[in-house]
Amino acid sequence: MSPVTNQAPTVVRVATGAPYDVVVGAGVVDRLPGLLGEGVVRVGLVFPEDLPGPAVGVRDLLAASYDVLDLPVPPGERAKTAEVATDCWEALGTAGFTRSDAVVVVGGGATTDLGGFVAATWLRGVRLVHVPTTLLGMVDAAIGGKTGINTTAGKNLVGAFHEPVGVLCDLDLLATLPEAELRSGLGEVVKCGFVADPEILRLVEEYGVPPVGSAVLRELVERAVRVKADVVAGDLRETGGDEGHPAREVLNYGHTMGHAIEQASDYALRHGEAVAIGCIYVAELARAAGILDDAVADRHAAVLSRVGLPTGWAGASYDDLRARMAVDKKSRGASLRFVVLSDLARPRILTDPPEEQLRAAYDAMVGSA
Repeated sequence: MSPVTNQAPTVVRVATGAPYDVVVGAGVVDRLPGLLGEGVVRVGLVFPEDLPGPAVGVRDLLAASYDVLDLPVPPGERAKTAEVATDCWEALGTAGFTRSDAVVVVGGGATTDLGGFVAATWLRGVRLVHVPTTLLGMVDAAIGGKTGINTTAGKNLVGAFHEPVGVLCDLDLLATLPEAELRSGLGEVVKCGFVADPEILRLVEEYGVPPVGSAVLRELVERAVRVKADVVAGDLRETGGDEGHPAREVLNYGHTMGHAIEQASDYALRHGEAVAIGCIYVAELARAAGILDDAVADRHAAVLSRVGLPTGWAGASYDDLRARMAVDKKSRGASLRFVVLSDLARPRILTDPPEEQLRAAYDAMVGSA
């Protein structure tokens, strides 16, 4: 596994109606001023208050050309509330931010969701650049224009679509990432392997958790970014696909149960950990429904275990999790909808599976805890 420091950055184009680039490589944060473009006077810098280091470097880079307003927010999911968003709006208003100014978000997935929502809603949308500092942020939250905050009813139930003008996945920022956060990000990477790119699964099975700075980790990031870029280019607003393919909903593989578990654990579980467990659940659900064969269903636990992610959870009752899944964003009226697989890279929607299949999948998930 060779180092990636001297390799040229990889640019992945997200070809939506307002196309933008995701730049993956070492030291690419220096490209930030060029992404902001002309006419920007003020930049609101959103970052988690427990992660000032990366924000300082970005602030110094911006301060040479712009007036920078610090917008520190609570770490993790605690940032994703209406109260925190309101504080950011008030600060932008006091500082006189106009429609031609911009927001730059430095942080992980939760900070990215909140900062994107603030940018989407201030003056009905201002320019936005993401500088994700976690693997999860790089391969998931920063790409695709989804923004959101949580409510007591569920995760990400309030939000807007607001695409950035660019995303800078600077792999150097992963150097101080705790291993638990790296593993959590790999949950989203593995998801991409199951729904679209099985080569990801092969790399994970061979190398496990690759070291930061390795060519393997960079390849995993690039492959996961391409999966998401391809999907959102075809279905930005999650309106659905053709011939039974779930289109953008495919990115929610494992998330219906995963979000329920996150909320039931009071967010003690990291997002990627909950998604890993959610992937086990839908694999077991597809097996119970006779859709997925044993080899592919069993491979879920094998791959996720390879990177140290949980493959089961017994922290809440079936009835509790069932009720939480009923308010998932993919639900339609009283219908429960799940993204499942019929084979590797062959996703489909399963609507209203019988209660005995839902319970069988729950029992299998609990049994793997």
